[in-house]
Amino acid sequence: MAGKSYPLVDLLEAVPKWRVDPEALDTQLVFSFAGSTTGGLFADTLAAATLPPSSWESEGFVHDLFVERLVRDCFCGAGPLVTLKYITRLIARPPADLATIETRRRVLAELSSSPHLLQELKRLHTQLLALKGEMEGTGQRERWDVHRKQLDILAAFAAIVRLMESGFGGAQSALSQLTAFASRVTESEGFASLVSLLSYDSKQATVDFRVQMGADGRVRQLELLRLDEEVENPFVNPAWRRWAAKLELLVRGYRFSHAEVMARLLDAVFEGVRAFFPCLVPLLGDVEFYLGATQFRARAEAAGLSMCLPSFVSSAEPRRLIGLFNPLLLSAGTRPVPCDLVTDRHDTTLLITGPNSGGKTRLLQAVGLAQLLAQSGLFVPAREAQLSLAQGLVVSLIQETYADQPEGRLGMELMRIRALFEKLPVGAIVILDELCSGTNPSEGEEIFELVVTMLAELKPQAYITTHFLEFAARLERERRIPGLRFVQVELGQHHEPTYQFVSGVAKTSLAHHAAARLGVTGDQLMALIEQKLRLGRGH
Repeated sequence: MAGKSYPLVDLLEAVPKWRVDPEALDTQLVFSFAGSTTGGLFADTLAAATLPPSSWESEGFVHDLFVERLVRDCFCGAGPLVTLKYITRLIARPPADLATIETRRRVLAELSSSPHLLQELKRLHTQLLALKGEMEGTGQRERWDVHRKQLDILAAFAAIVRLMESGFGGAQSALSQLTAFASRVTESEGFASLVSLLSYDSKQATVDFRVQMGADGRVRQLELLRLDEEVENPFVNPAWRRWAAKLELLVRGYRFSHAEVMARLLDAVFEGVRAFFPCLVPLLGDVEFYLGATQFRARAEAAGLSMCLPSFVSSAEPRRLIGLFNPLLLSAGTRPVPCDLVTDRHDTTLLITGPNSGGKTRLLQAVGLAQLLAQSGLFVPAREAQLSLAQGLVVSLIQETYADQPEGRLGMELMRIRALFEKLPVGAIVILDELCSGTNPSEGEEIFELVVTMLAELKPQAYITTHFLEFAARLERERRIPGLRFVQVELGQHHEPTYQFVSGVAKTSLAHHAAARLGVTGDQLMALIEQKLRLGRGH
């Protein structure tokens, strides 16, 4: 098959492309059909697949946004996805091609509006998994008969083709490729031979007979009433012809066992459809990509939350995230509290203030994941979303301390800032949690202002949380830095966080509330001290 073309189904890109080497994959599939054990063939092939071009560098955000955990916990339904690593890689590298993003959105929109197509895609997934099990030798039956395995592989392939042919005829999105592929297969001579072979395997002849049983349970009489052979099947010859063929071969000195004949027959039939097999491996990944996305949405809806396909606008138009929630909370079994985030335009730096445990970090994660999913062509965790496409994403939420770190807290913060500007392209999104929090206020405010001023030169969409409340209030009053916007955690009647966000700068961090909640007031600490003193006197 070297140098020959392989038919392709690609549900993920606007212009279908091979993301794996079809010739190398074809070789592996031939070995598998011949009886070799190839466990992990599908997942391993896709784990090493090339991805569509992207302007995003995943190293800048996957750790802080817990992308792998999001896919593992939210995309899996009744069982784990076979191509989990592949899907995680796809989401972590949103395509640069707008047409590819739109291709994915159209597929999801069609699946959302057509329960029939979604059900057919689930059935196709089941059939692809059956083929995978046969090819990789992971089926539940013991494989003492390689010919039986080969027949089952061919039967699984035929079932996939028939399902593609009948289940997706009305599709208007990239799903229509499934019908076109099936038509190409069924019109081939190789598929006609395959169907005849499977028919021969399942029904070579129909036999009617009468049995008479005695009182002791023994057969008294067995009478053949009718024998109808499938004479129209090309694999079935009349009895006299089969005996004549055997006699002719015997006279010529040839010896063929039934197993040898079957082996050659199976190889010939497989060769006729072999070129259609390689595309089914990446197709499994494409199908799981979309089923995972629909499962994510179904899980959110079961928790009373809404997801949507966002609309894309220019960076000068308003940003709207209505009913935004953090899906990482959903994956942890906690029902998120949706909030709204609206700004007059996208290319701004948004300073977020408010008390600890008020939802600021969760908001940053939700914003980052919404943008990532949107540019991957998927549903976003919001009831309504209007976003501007970004050239990249850099997130810094988690500041870990290491015993061997080269600098103190100020030095490490300066290194974080330097790394940010090294990674951040023009027009990207930057998300920073607690900028300069590890420094004293006078030094921290100076560095903070420098960072915000320099960021404006890169025209980013920036989201930054801070506890420098007086400094943030001064920036709001003076309006010296263009593009700054301010939101704060909304507080309830008793000064408790509502996990909503409103315009402005917070007046207090409510440190005393956090101290009381965590048991660090003067009275609470004195109670601990008195308890220890009593225990000491007791000894």
